Amino acid sequence: MIPRGKPDIGWADLAVAAARCLRPGDRAAAQRRVEAAWSPEGEALACLSVRSGFDLLLQALELPAGSEILVSAITIRDMTRIIEHHGLVPVPVDLDMATLSVPVANLERAWTPRTRAILVAHLFGSRMPLDDIARFARERGLLLIEDCAQAFTGPDYRGHPASDVCLFSFGPIKTATALGGGIVTVRDGTIRERMRALQAGYPVQSRRRYLKRVLTFGVFKLLAAPTPYRAFTAACRALGREHDAVISGALRGFPGAGLMAKIRQQPSAPLLSLLARRVTRFDPRRVARRTQVARTAIDLMPGVDRPGTRATEHSYWVFPIQAADPDGLVRRLWRHGFDATRGASSMSVVDPPPDRPELEPREARRVMDQVLYLPVYPGIADHDLARLARAVAAPRPAEAAPVAHETG
Repeated sequence: MIPRGKPDIGWADLAVAAARCLRPGDRAAAQRRVEAAWSPEGEALACLSVRSGFDLLLQALELPAGSEILVSAITIRDMTRIIEHHGLVPVPVDLDMATLSVPVANLERAWTPRTRAILVAHLFGSRMPLDDIARFARERGLLLIEDCAQAFTGPDYRGHPASDVCLFSFGPIKTATALGGGIVTVRDGTIRERMRALQAGYPVQSRRRYLKRVLTFGVFKLLAAPTPYRAFTAACRALGREHDAVISGALRGFPGAGLMAKIRQQPSAPLLSLLARRVTRFDPRRVARRTQVARTAIDLMPGVDRPGTRATEHSYWVFPIQAADPDGLVRRLWRHGFDATRGASSMSVVDPPPDRPELEPREARRVMDQVLYLPVYPGIADHDLARLARAVAAPRPAEAAPVAHETG
């Protein structure tokens, strides 16, 4: 079984994180080091997660209850939960799924005098043009919040210069993961210092809990090869568990109830130390290799529908495709030895407010109802990519028939 992906973290990084859990050092100094490395201008704030940073921002803004935030129609479900927790209204803005961008015409349709901010999320490793969106926000006095959680490619891009707030994630499945952590760039110094003061009142993340995450991802890294991964999936079957659910549960950043209490913590010293290491030692060649593998897969699958076929910039953080029966295709690919999944992240389509059904994001929902994610990443052999392309393109009658496992 070809695993669905590999954690973007080295053994040395995991060893450093484990050592810092035992001898943490100065947490405040580690925080200053991360923030200075990210923004020499002093505009950065390191947080437990992007969710934590976004919640701090909304606390600091103190927007009137009932204010609206225009949200690109596909985002992490927790982001809209946080908006609603503050008594605000998330309003979806449908996407052009070929370019993975927010058309200004759709912003015009969704905007009302109650709108106070725009939250746009770059998807799947792509990066949408923001000049027109920034102009729209500026003309109406709206705060522009840029969610770059899926778009980090290193120091070449740390947010659009016209964005008021930029959110970057280093969570478990992200590029250059620190197994947690987020960095928020906030242009307005008054808002940023208000956020910093709020965070200073939080409890500090448990080092023991962070060590558990480090050890868990050490296990995932050991499993991220075909033979041990095949043994893992077989063990799940023997225990009556579906491996897809086991992995998705382990990768979830904030599982279960009580989201707000979980995100309202300060990052621990070991998390900050690893975050500083990942930011300052980033190797852009990793993203270049990932992009090349994705382009090879695209060439092998010319007839396959994909969101983002016309995206102007793309680093292929994940490799989504569309299928009329995505669940059936996932099962077929499992039988061929490829761990495709429908749950590569916790993204969802934003529902419109009950009194504005005309804003139903039909295009975003249509595509997300068809999406599955293929195991396309550096380290996949060319002959396995070719096998994957053949399995994806197999004729529909094969769906119901037993498929012999290909050994390559």
